[in-house]
Amino acid sequence: MSELDGKRFFITGSAAGIGRGIAELAISRGARVVISDLDGDAARRTADEIGATGVSNCDVTNEDEVVNAVNTAEELLGGIDVLVNNAGIEIAAPLAEQTTESFDRIFAVNVRGPFVATKAAVPALSRSAGNIVNIPSIAGIGGSPLLGSYCASKAALIQLTRVAAVELRSVGIRVNAVCPGFADTTMVDRLRPEFEAATAVPFADLVAAQQGRLGTAQDIAEVACFLASDRASWVTGSHYVLDGGLTASLI
Repeated sequence: MSELDGKRFFITGSAAGIGRGIAELAISRGARVVISDLDGDAARRTADEIGATGVSNCDVTNEDEVVNAVNTAEELLGGIDVLVNNAGIEIAAPLAEQTTESFDRIFAVNVRGPFVATKAAVPALSRSAGNIVNIPSIAGIGGSPLLGSYCASKAALIQLTRVAAVELRSVGIRVNAVCPGFADTTMVDRLRPEFEAATAVPFADLVAAQQGRLGTAQDIAEVACFLASDRASWVTGSHYVLDGGLTASLI
């Protein structure tokens, strides 16, 4: 039997990129997955392509939609064993030039979204002794020009992970996080010009020097699926850094 055989996943932001990568790997290892995304058409295409159990879409900034999506996923799956809070956005701008509205927006998606989804999923996860995997970023443990609000939001998600792990331990729920470095995603593609302008270094050279190569959705999915599995039964409150050594180096 696969390590995820029979596990029931609800994954936000899973129509593409890292979320889709986690969904695909989980399904390949025996899990049943409900896809969720703001882009409903993309979610349905992804579900069909990878053999997901179903779709339960939501805007993670809308609490009622999140609660309904979690409840629908529980009905489709007959329960939830794993919640993956993957939905997130980036905004690239110097802090002094960023609008308050955009600052609030990034926190609404990247922090408030996982907070609301966690609250909504706790009843189902407590019944299954399940677990939560959050997807922050190495931006949550180090600063980066142009990404001040993004860094702050991801640091907040790491702290939310830690506190949730402590508070939910008594009901049998584990909570962990995966912090990727630069990965081969559309989000990183959008940031290439901004990073090149800020560092005066070609993005490919920056990645090669700092982390060897771009990460892949598969790289991140491997760790997320490990944390979701029973092999990680004594792992909670942790954040795993996946960055090819970027944050380990001083030069």
